[in-house]
Amino acid sequence: MNRDRIFWIVAVAILVAYFMLRGDILSFGITIIALLIAVTVHECAHAWTADYLGDPTARLLGRVSLNPLVHLDPLGTVMMLITALTGFGIGWGKPVPVTPYRLRYGARRGTALVALSGPASNLAAAILLGLVARFVQGVAGPQGVWLYRVLQIIVLTNIVIAMFNLLPLPPLDGHSVLIGLLSFSRSRWAWQATEFIYSLQRYGPMLLFGLILISQFFGFNLIGRLIGGPSFLIFRAIMGRLV
Repeated sequence: MNRDRIFWIVAVAILVAYFMLRGDILSFGITIIALLIAVTVHECAHAWTADYLGDPTARLLGRVSLNPLVHLDPLGTVMMLITALTGFGIGWGKPVPVTPYRLRYGARRGTALVALSGPASNLAAAILLGLVARFVQGVAGPQGVWLYRVLQIIVLTNIVIAMFNLLPLPPLDGHSVLIGLLSFSRSRWAWQATEFIYSLQRYGPMLLFGLILISQFFGFNLIGRLIGGPSFLIFRAIMGRLV
C-alpha cells in the first residue's frame, strides 16, 4: 500500500513538473498512450502464450488481459513518464510470472516461445495499426492527418519496443530466445554459450542500465545503433515514409 502511494505521488509530481515547464499536453499524451498500448500488448502476449503452453500462473493472476492496469509496474510506469517527458529512456510492465517446468517443449524452448511472443505481438500490432493508418490516409484526406500521425507514433513505438526486447541481454526477451535456439544444438560450444548467458543473468539489469547511461552521457548511442536501423526498415515497410 505504501509503495502504491509513493508511486502515485512521484507520478503526479512528474506530471505537474512537466506541465509547469512545458505544457505540451498533446505530445505527452500521445507518447504515453503509445507506450501503454505497446507494453500492454507485450505483457498480455507473454501471459497468453504461457497459459497456452501449459502454465496457468499468469492467467490465474488476471494477466491474460488488455487492461493496462493489470500490467503496470510502479517504477516502469514512472520511467514511461520520464521517457514521454524527455524523449529518451525506457519503460516496462510488471514481469509475467512463468513456471518453466510446466511449459510444453521443455523449460528452455517453452520459455523461449513465451519470450518471443512479446516482441512478435508488438510487430503484429504495428502491422495491424499500420494497415488502419494507411486506410485512414486513403479515405480521410487532410482531415485525417492528425489521426494518421498518432497511428504512426504508436506503430513506431511498438516496433522499437519489439527490437529493443530482442536484444540478447537479460532481463530482455532476446536472451531467453537465444537460450532456446541454443538448446537445439548438442555441441560443446552451445553448452558453453548457454552457461555464459546464464552467468550474465545476475548482472543483466546493471549492464542494460550501463549501456543506457553510456548512450546518454557519452554521446555514443549503442542501443540506438543496434535497434534503430532494423526498426526504421520495418517501419518503412509497414508505413512508408514518416509524415
